[in-house]
Amino acid sequence: MEFPDIKIYSNDFLDMLVYFAINLVFISIIIRLLYYRYTRRTEYVFTYYMVSIVLFFLCFTLKKFSLDIGMALGLFAIFGIIRYRTQQVEIKEMTYLFVVIGVSVINALVNTSMSLIEILGANSAIVGAIYFIEKLVLSKGKIEQRTIVYSELENIKPENYQQMLADLNQKTGLNVTEVKVQKVDFANQMATITIFYQVAQ
Repeated sequence: MEFPDIKIYSNDFLDMLVYFAINLVFISIIIRLLYYRYTRRTEYVFTYYMVSIVLFFLCFTLKKFSLDIGMALGLFAIFGIIRYRTQQVEIKEMTYLFVVIGVSVINALVNTSMSLIEILGANSAIVGAIYFIEKLVLSKGKIEQRTIVYSELENIKPENYQQMLADLNQKTGLNVTEVKVQKVDFANQMATITIFYQVAQ
């Protein structure tokens, strides 16, 4: 019986732990302190963390192999076709997903020619850009969204759109600016709608 030639320990193990710790810190800043703070949406937090962790170890592992251009393009195509078909994903959520993927790839594919300052600087620049755009550019007149159940089916007709806006403003106390009807349940006389409202600053 032959046993595979498997190394018990590699000098790259410590590097992997250090880079993973750096990646986890910056990913947590992006997800918890920036994304969740400005969107208050929890449904993508698990997804972002798991995509980042799996992608980091995948790229770090593949870095040990010699990849030709065809294999590299194939991997890029795999990362590029990530889609969630169960529901429509908003552009902002897809942007944060792209950021999470990008940061994880950067941290996983670091080589000895890059210094620690360069790695921290690249991560900090991405975090800083997100904070600047969220806080200073998008904070004024910020629009948030919420999915609710609406019982006034008569108002979901296109000709009663303005009446529905007025009704929602009164019932929710929010400055509702747009409404999208997601699903209508005529049996129970209810509709699932997504409201977009302006947040007072």
